[in-house]
Amino acid sequence: MAWALTSVFLMTVPKVPITILVTEDHGIVRQGIVSILQLQEDFVVIAEARNGLEAVALHQEHQPDITLMDLRLPNLEGVDAIARIREASPEAKIIIVTTYDTDEDIYRGLQAGARGYILKDADFEDLIDAVRTVHSGKRYLPPNVALKLAERMDSEDLTDRERDVLQLMVLGSSTAALAEALSISEGTVKFHINHIFQKLGVSDRTQAVVTALRRGLVRLDE
Repeated sequence: MAWALTSVFLMTVPKVPITILVTEDHGIVRQGIVSILQLQEDFVVIAEARNGLEAVALHQEHQPDITLMDLRLPNLEGVDAIARIREASPEAKIIIVTTYDTDEDIYRGLQAGARGYILKDADFEDLIDAVRTVHSGKRYLPPNVALKLAERMDSEDLTDRERDVLQLMVLGSSTAALAEALSISEGTVKFHINHIFQKLGVSDRTQAVVTALRRGLVRLDE
């Protein structure tokens, strides 16, 4: 009899909902994500952020179980927002939801503290699975994302100065223009360029630019 009463009690105990903060600057996309999440009976979207600063503030206010974070955001980009949230709440569980799948984006996002990474063109079932997986304490990395992360982990990091040089190379700057822009000698510029070639495994500027853009090391809009 006692067992039967216990069984009935367990069957009637409602599930504790998974609370979610959605961060996305495009309203239509954000509402689409929210609509998908709300189809799940145990998911509750408790806040929506339109930029990185809002995400940090709303996370501190609501302390959601899961935060979905875009990478390209106004005011404060996703990686920086992740870092701030994790600094204030080390146990925060954050999933990146983005259109960007370059190895550098993946690496920087996970290094900042994200526990999952999913692309916006994934099936909605994958998004649901990502939320449940990360909420359970595991990481969520689709095979293609995991592969790019592994490739990034095998490569050598560029220094901040090398990134500056590479960004100007992408914009088409000559050696002389690079030297002037960075207030260094042309010899030092050539030194940095040679190191960039070695680290990227390329032999000329064109290959360096193509590789840098493909990997997400630099962006044309910077």
